Amino acid sequence: MQLIALQYAPSWLDKSSTHATVERLLAAADLSPGALVVLPEMCDTGWSLDIDAAVAGDTRTWALAVAARFDISLCIGFAELAGDDRGSNCSLIAHANGTLGPLYRKMHPFSFGAEAKVYDGGDALIVDRCGSVPIGLSICYDLRFPELYRHNALAGAEIFTVIASWPTERAAHWRALAIARAIENQAYVVAVNRVGSDPTFTYGGGSLIVSPLGEVLAEGANGEEVLSAAFDRDMLDKWRTTFPALSDTRPNLLGISSAQD
Repeated sequence: MQLIALQYAPSWLDKSSTHATVERLLAAADLSPGALVVLPEMCDTGWSLDIDAAVAGDTRTWALAVAARFDISLCIGFAELAGDDRGSNCSLIAHANGTLGPLYRKMHPFSFGAEAKVYDGGDALIVDRCGSVPIGLSICYDLRFPELYRHNALAGAEIFTVIASWPTERAAHWRALAIARAIENQAYVVAVNRVGSDPTFTYGGGSLIVSPLGEVLAEGANGEEVLSAAFDRDMLDKWRTTFPALSDTRPNLLGISSAQD
């Protein structure tokens, strides 16, 4: 399966304009049927604390149409209302067969940037599938919390998607943490960051596709780019068998009962 990281600058709170950008990049890309294409956090508005503006329009229906048009699985990020004038920062995968995968709600709202004041944190792991490949979803600030990824790995995830609006001043952390999550969980990481700026932050891109060995298979600079790498199931299985670190996990330290061991 081909892994694609689509790095671009969303048009600020303008879904139709951003949709045109994404479709232009996909049309120019060399996509294989069934590819997994990953977009940044709040992929068609930019990361915003203006919930009313962020939820306007229909990101899901657009994503399904794009997935079908290009015969891909499209991992998107968007905001939705959560009740009581609060929101959820969400991700899911739109599949080419016309189905939407289960909804992941960002576990860790970015409190440093006031996200927690308007967005509720999620409380459920999500592992979707593209064909036979299990994929664990996550969003931006989640990357700093390794327990989320270990739980996903133990639930079977072989690829982690990390969709982000990660500011330039902490770019070194972004890169180091994405590689660490791949190494410690012996999984692929597709970490997609936006570029450009919004009224709050400037974003440096630096999207990464990382192998289970921690090898950076593709890496973006600070402009619009389409990054591509191949998911190699045989290599992943061989590495997990040859160096079976995951089997040495102590579930009790993760709060998993012996009945689930």
